[in-house]
Amino acid sequence: MTDVQAPAAGEALPAPTRMEDLKPKMRLAGTVKKIELFGAFIDVGVGRDGLVHISALRPERVNNVADVVKEGESVTVWVRKVDPGNGRLDLTMIEPLAVEWNELKSGQIYAGKVTKTEKFGAFVDIGAERPGLVHISEMATYRVEDVSEVVKAGSEVRVKVLAVDSRKKQIKLSIKAAELAELAQEPEEVEDIGEELTAMQLAFRKAQQKAGPGALRLDERRGRPQSQRRVQEDLLQRTLANKRK
Repeated sequence: MTDVQAPAAGEALPAPTRMEDLKPKMRLAGTVKKIELFGAFIDVGVGRDGLVHISALRPERVNNVADVVKEGESVTVWVRKVDPGNGRLDLTMIEPLAVEWNELKSGQIYAGKVTKTEKFGAFVDIGAERPGLVHISEMATYRVEDVSEVVKAGSEVRVKVLAVDSRKKQIKLSIKAAELAELAQEPEEVEDIGEELTAMQLAFRKAQQKAGPGALRLDERRGRPQSQRRVQEDLLQRTLANKRK
């Protein structure tokens, strides 16, 4: 299981002094040293000026470099590519995404924020170009009738990437899968009986342990034992609810 924290593309770091210290997406403070038709050379204090190509000056089209920057001006730039061996440094003045499409993989877990809710699910920002969708069926380990029961706009959540379609610009996420994965990763406290368990089985077993002996109780309305599925949902729901507190 891969647990990924979106890199803080806009985070200011201590000023590097060597090209070897530079990494993609690192934010730097620099000074415009020279302007050309094709871009601007920026001194970021590493002994070699970096180039901001004209296409990387602004998100919108730029026809004249001098319309955006002037020599001697202080600017904020981000590292696009660095090649210390050849002394090449490509910079950009367009803040990069925290998570690029080619960095997204199924199974990754991200911290995100709910940007919008709909009847069918919620959209969560994980730092990619577009928010991903958590379908209502992926909201919790129990059946959710109303999305607002689980999340609201602004809610901070942990989500697992289920699928990525970079062509359609779609990301499918799951809160349920992230919670089950993290619950299954907790230290195992049950006796080893030599059986292989699925993540769901392991999570259920741990939920049983935490819920205590009173978990398998009678259905108050019908006076008979609850079904295994209902017991599982009840145990997991209570365990995950306690984890959120």
